[in-house]
Amino acid sequence: MIIYYNARCSKCREALQLLEENSCEVEIRNYLEYAPTVEELKQLTQLLNCSAIQITRTKEPLFVEKYEGKRLSEEKLFKLLSKNPILIERPIVIDGKRAIVGRPPQLVLELVKVKKRKK
Repeated sequence: MIIYYNARCSKCREALQLLEENSCEVEIRNYLEYAPTVEELKQLTQLLNCSAIQITRTKEPLFVEKYEGKRLSEEKLFKLLSKNPILIERPIVIDGKRAIVGRPPQLVLELVKVKKRKK
């Protein structure tokens, strides 16, 4: 599993703890330091079955100040998220062909259940 992780985020810490408590092997991706590319973000939204705006932190001050109320295409949103990863919703956990936004963190357990059923 891969977790898009921000150590300063309590929800990320909770999600990681839940995964570790369930014996999941987790690769931590510090997405603020290593921002995902536009292509990675497109793949991520496909795994999540959502649009770019659905993984955008629209209440984040940067978004509110510069982009709220503006019409942004999917492509512009992907570029915006890649250049400003602070705007990406978190935590996001990926397990192969599935992904989930861990809000609340307990949602990540859905991926754990699927993984256990496959064994």
